Amino acid sequence: MRLLPPPGPARILTLGTLVKTVGRGLWLVASALFLTRSVGLTATQVGVGLTLSALVGVLASAPSGYLADRVGPRATQVGALLAAGTLTAGLIAVRSFPAFLLVGAATALADAADRGARGALIAGTIPVDQRVHTRAYLRATTNVGISVGAVLGGFAIAADTRTGYVALILTAAAASLLAAAVLVRLPAVAAVTAPAHGPRLIALRDRPFLAFTLLDGLMSMHFSLLTIALPLWIAGHTRAPAWMISVLTLVNTVLVVLLQVRAARGAGTLTGAARAARRAGLAIALACVLFAASGALPVAGAVGLLACGSLAHVTGELWHSAAGWGISFGLAPEHAQGQYQGTYGMGYELGKMLAPVVVTTLALGWGVPGWLLLGGLFLLLGALVPPVVRWATSTRPAPDVAEPVAV
Repeated sequence: MRLLPPPGPARILTLGTLVKTVGRGLWLVASALFLTRSVGLTATQVGVGLTLSALVGVLASAPSGYLADRVGPRATQVGALLAAGTLTAGLIAVRSFPAFLLVGAATALADAADRGARGALIAGTIPVDQRVHTRAYLRATTNVGISVGAVLGGFAIAADTRTGYVALILTAAAASLLAAAVLVRLPAVAAVTAPAHGPRLIALRDRPFLAFTLLDGLMSMHFSLLTIALPLWIAGHTRAPAWMISVLTLVNTVLVVLLQVRAARGAGTLTGAARAARRAGLAIALACVLFAASGALPVAGAVGLLACGSLAHVTGELWHSAAGWGISFGLAPEHAQGQYQGTYGMGYELGKMLAPVVVTTLALGWGVPGWLLLGGLFLLLGALVPPVVRWATSTRPAPDVAEPVAV
């Protein structure tokens, strides 16, 4: 993969994403410690606050995308990043749970606006046949940025002082502001005039698209396999050494960076994207089976199966991401890309909310049968995407259909 796309909007988007996600990595790695050790919140309060903030983000996704269509995606995203940077800096003043809830909810609104505007900005500045390719670049860049931020955040964790955490927060805030300055260089995308008659949020009335969004959101629960279920499974249910957790996480990150652009090839059409979703379900189901089997083996066998399972999982992850981009862009009318991309993001946020409970209950609470049930669920979700896409294309007027879906 090239380090950067060719000069133009795709390169500006990539640079802006890199800057923004370095700040995100800084915050992700140390947020829980800052809120508990420095602010004085309990772990339960932090969990409740993050969950409620995520719910705000889910509810705001489609309206925020609608705002991007009406105001213009560049102005919306720059405004969202400026707001996010200001709110992040405002965390320094948080001293109570109500204040944390207020800042968290406002930040979730800014993040929702950022997500919807990003999709509309890609649709408005990148040619149709390059949109999925560009999203792949941005995802690979996101992994690089978060990894760099996580490493830098380790210094604040090592110091474990309020001064260190405040410096981290101000750096994360500055990253959002700098990303806004980078994205201002993008060409402006004209705002779309609201229809004189009929509903405004048409994405929320598009039943086939909502069905796809739900399937894709539930499929996105697989991200928590690597971050939540697998580490606890390795530590408590296998004979594999604990360092395998770090190794598998590193391998996943590196492979996403190296292979996401390549894995997105062919997903630029509805046909190719639907097939990629089906393959993703199969690969992730295989990963669940391999993870389940690792618990009954000695060290060498457990390590081998965990490694093979992780490779299967990252393969499914790459296909799933590419499929989602291809379908969400392909089914969205050009005049409503913002609200459709916002609605598509709502599915991911929903999956992120449900995943901790679902994957821990099944994989850790039920053990091997739970892993197999998870595998069957992902297999089913992937298999349902092609017929849902066929349903969606059958409801589109002929000019909006790029090609028939035959999968």
